[in-house]
Amino acid sequence: MADQARARRLAKRIAQIVASALEHEIKDPRLGNVTITDARVTGDLRDATVYYTVLGDSLDSKPDFAGAAAALESARGVLRTKVGQGTGVRYTPTLTFVPDQLPQDARHIDDLLAKAREADAEVARLATGAQPAGEADPYRVKDDDED
Repeated sequence: MADQARARRLAKRIAQIVASALEHEIKDPRLGNVTITDARVTGDLRDATVYYTVLGDSLDSKPDFAGAAAALESARGVLRTKVGQGTGVRYTPTLTFVPDQLPQDARHIDDLLAKAREADAEVARLATGAQPAGEADPYRVKDDDED
């Protein structure tokens, strides 16, 4: 079992090699908008999980996750060969490609924050001109003379 630091360095190097190969060497048009976001390697350095995301061509278009997944699957052997040549480890890790959920999670958080801002604005709107239900200063100490 390798130490954690070596596994992290290898994972970082694998992400760089795969990203470079996708950009410069693999000529599949379905991989044009694929971005490698992260890589993780198991403790025994035998398996690597590469996380990717697919960006749309324009603001209107939906990303083609199915096409990108198929293209990455077909290029897996070539990419593993590139990783083996670029890392120099005894055993080249098997590559597994997983779509990264980070962009969807970020979009969901942005939606939740927008709803919270709307709710805060509604509370602020309702609070303008509102009067307290009891006395204006509920912590006022009564003097003995007032009784």
